Amino acid sequence: MLRTRFSDALKESLRAKRQRELATVRLILAALKDRDIAARSKGNMDGISEDEILQMLNSMVKQRRESIELYEKGGRDALAQQEKEEIEVIQGFMPKQMDDSEVSAAVQAAIAEAGAASVKDMGKVMGLLKDKFAGQMDFSKASGIVKQHLG
Repeated sequence: MLRTRFSDALKESLRAKRQRELATVRLILAALKDRDIAARSKGNMDGISEDEILQMLNSMVKQRRESIELYEKGGRDALAQQEKEEIEVIQGFMPKQMDDSEVSAAVQAAIAEAGAASVKDMGKVMGLLKDKFAGQMDFSKASGIVKQHLG
């Protein structure tokens, strides 16, 4: 489903001459192709799954947020704005992101499900969250919330 949305978005942005969207979709497709090729070496000839695509999109957003922070510190506002525009395009392919209260509730449920009692169990909790909420939450924020609850 996401793969067809990517190709449709590529065609549409070409027709409408939206350069930023076109470049971002091409970046997504290139990253997807890289991941598909890497998956072939593991015996997966069909390419990566939808969940893995969502994780890839999530990591792309995270990279851009880090770049925005660095660009703003360096006074490179034009580049920061470009990264923000790319985030908007990428998030257009992702499901609705969970807000802070939803993330906190999901973390508490995952802690209970995993039977986690200390920070040593953080990996179990994060694994559950990634399985259930791929592409729907910022896992760096979730990680901090898990640490708070388990610490």
